[in-house]
Amino acid sequence: MGLNDTVSAQRIHIGFFGLRNAGKSSIVNAVTNQEISLVSDVKGTTTDPVYKAMELLPLGPVMIVDTPGFDDEGELGEKRVQRTRQVLNKTDIAVLVLDSTRGLTPVDKELLDLFREKEIPSIIVCNKSDLAKCPDAPEGAVHASAVTGQGIHEIKTRLAELSVPGEEKRIVGDLIAPGDMVVLVTPIDESAPKGRIILPQQQTLRDVLDADAFCMVTKETELKKALASLSEKPALVITDSQVFGPVSKDVPEDIPLTSFSILMARYKGFLDAAVEGAAAIKTLKDGDTVLISEGCTHHRQCNDIGTVKLPGWLKAHTGRELNFEFSSGTGFPEDLSKYALVIHCGGCMLPEREVLWRMKCARYAGVPFTNYGISIALFHGVLRRSVDIFPHLSAMLDK
Repeated sequence: MGLNDTVSAQRIHIGFFGLRNAGKSSIVNAVTNQEISLVSDVKGTTTDPVYKAMELLPLGPVMIVDTPGFDDEGELGEKRVQRTRQVLNKTDIAVLVLDSTRGLTPVDKELLDLFREKEIPSIIVCNKSDLAKCPDAPEGAVHASAVTGQGIHEIKTRLAELSVPGEEKRIVGDLIAPGDMVVLVTPIDESAPKGRIILPQQQTLRDVLDADAFCMVTKETELKKALASLSEKPALVITDSQVFGPVSKDVPEDIPLTSFSILMARYKGFLDAAVEGAAAIKTLKDGDTVLISEGCTHHRQCNDIGTVKLPGWLKAHTGRELNFEFSSGTGFPEDLSKYALVIHCGGCMLPEREVLWRMKCARYAGVPFTNYGISIALFHGVLRRSVDIFPHLSAMLDK
C-alpha cells in the first residue's frame, strides 16, 4: 500500500487548534505548502474541521485537520466548538497556534488542559512573530510567521520528533509462523461492497502475506470443501463475525478459530476491555438501552449486522425486551449514562486514539463496553474458542 493509499485510520492525525484569527489556517498552509484551508482576516473563516490526507515529509502519510476557532460564539459557534472537541478524540499530535499580538489567553490555556487530559502530545506555535514578540510565550514554543516562513521548518521538525513510531503492531502476523496456512472466511452477500472486500479482510490478508504464510480465501458456503482440499490442517481460521455460527460448526475443534472483528479490536487496543465488557450481557434487564456503534458510515441493507442482526441476536440470547440506539461515523454520544451496554464495531475505519477514547468514555460513565466479534461469539457459544489464541483472555474467562 503506497503513501497515497494509506487509509485514514492508519495516518498520523495532526490537529491545529487555537483562537479565531490566530492564523491556524495560514500555518496549516505554510506547513503543508498547499492551499488546504481558506485564509481571511475575518474571524471564523474556518467553520468546520477541514481534513486533508497527504504525505508530509519527514513524517510520511498524515491527516492534517484545521479546526474552527475555539473561542467561537453564539449558538452556531458553540456547535463549531463542539466539533473541535470531537477532533481532539482522534488527534495524535496537537498544534496550538497562538496569536503573538495577544499572547497566551484563557481559551488557549483551556486547550492546553484538554491536551493534557486526553494525553495528546503537543507543540505550541506563536504565529505572527513578524508583528510582535509573543508575551508570556510558553517555554519551548516555536516562534513562527506564516507570512515570512519563519519557524515553519522547525514546526515540521518538532512534529517529526513527536511522531516517532513505537513497536510495530500486527493484526495476525505475530500469531502465525512462516509457511502456515490461514483460511479467511469472507461472506459475499447484500452487505458486501461490490467488486471488493472490506478493509479488515484486506488488512488481514496483507498481514498474512507479510508473515510469509499462505492464505486461502473462501465464502462460508464453500468452507467445508476448502478445508477438505488442504493436505494439512490450517494454523488458523478467521471468519467474518456474522457467520460465526455456521463456520464454528464446519471448522473442527482442533483448528483455532477467531474473527476479523476480534483481531481488529486487539489491533486497536481494546480487546481485553471487550472481553470484560461482554460479561455484562447476562446482567441486562427489561427496558435497558443498548448503544450499537459503528465507526464507518454505509448504506443500511435490510439485513444489516449492526441495526438488525445484532439486536435480534442480543434479544434472543438474553430473553429481555431491550431498547436500542445506533451511532455511526464520528457521531458517538458524549453522554453515555443512559446506556446499560455499548457494543462497538472493530474500529477499522477509526484512528486508534478515537476508539480508545470511546472505550474510556464508557469506563468513566461506568458503562460496559464490548465489540461485535466478542458479543457475536458469545451469542453462538464460541467465545472461549474464539479467544483461545490469547491465553490471558482464556484465563480472564475462567475468573
